[in-house]
Amino acid sequence: MPRIGMNPARTKSTEYKPARITLAMLTHMPHDIGYFEQRFEVMRISLESFIAHTPEPFDLMVFDNHSSDQVVDYLRQLRESGKINYLILSSRNVGKLGALQIMLRAAPGEIIAYSDDDIFFLPGWLQAHLKILDTFPKVGMVSGMYIRPHMKEGVRTPLEFAKRPDVEVKKGKLIPKELELHYIENTGREWDEYQKETEGLEDVQLTYKGVTALVSAGHYQFVTRKSVILDALPKVWYSQLMGKMRELDLQIDLMGYQRLCTTPPTIRLLGNLINPEMAKEIKQYGFSVEASEILHARPGISTRIYRNPWVRKIAYSLYDRLFKIINA
Repeated sequence: MPRIGMNPARTKSTEYKPARITLAMLTHMPHDIGYFEQRFEVMRISLESFIAHTPEPFDLMVFDNHSSDQVVDYLRQLRESGKINYLILSSRNVGKLGALQIMLRAAPGEIIAYSDDDIFFLPGWLQAHLKILDTFPKVGMVSGMYIRPHMKEGVRTPLEFAKRPDVEVKKGKLIPKELELHYIENTGREWDEYQKETEGLEDVQLTYKGVTALVSAGHYQFVTRKSVILDALPKVWYSQLMGKMRELDLQIDLMGYQRLCTTPPTIRLLGNLINPEMAKEIKQYGFSVEASEILHARPGISTRIYRNPWVRKIAYSLYDRLFKIINA
């Protein structure tokens, strides 16, 4: 049977043009227990600050990597209200690199501002990122917070650039201890562990054409040109759900692009809960948020046993095995 009539959209046109910048966020919360117990509030604040503290025009794209109904319903509400322009809902967890492959290829903008869903954005964050991206030559990634362990690798290109006579260079311990403590607390590390991790590393600050940046960047949050990231991603495809993101950082450097950070920092790390200190700071920007409930271990022999490195290793191994079985 022949079709009836013509599609009414055939003769119509659209005035739509993508914004130069696509904000892209990856979300993943399969449930609300254990590690994810208080992650919904983290994601909510991260996404709200992403929108509120970014000057228009921009398109917002969210890729949900198979989250719970609560998360999906919330994201759908934001799409219906017009806050999210593009919402991709995956029926399964395709892994972080897999999600980036899909999401960043679909992003319509020339510039992509990517973020995990546990970052709080400060006012002016994007302007500071773009100033570095548009001033320094061959920039592949700009992140909003410097993390010293990232100086271990993937910094050959900016260190070569630092040898130019028109670049002012400072080296040494250049970041305040408060920033180091913020990183440690919100990534679940210990000070002794951090000191071992950063032993022998120094910070490198570059000033070029009046714009200052710290060497290195992070895959947890970055601004990049779409052409650069799409060239790098196919070279680091892995089947793991998590991990291997450092290979993406290294690939950017191997391609001859600089990885740099804004200074002072223009974002905050949240981790998997919002501690009282961060809740206080976030409220100063007009957001409604309550600090997460933090359980403190009581001193005693059981606590000492649980903190034993071998006990923790066995417990984490069991947790990892159970997580894979539950989410298979």
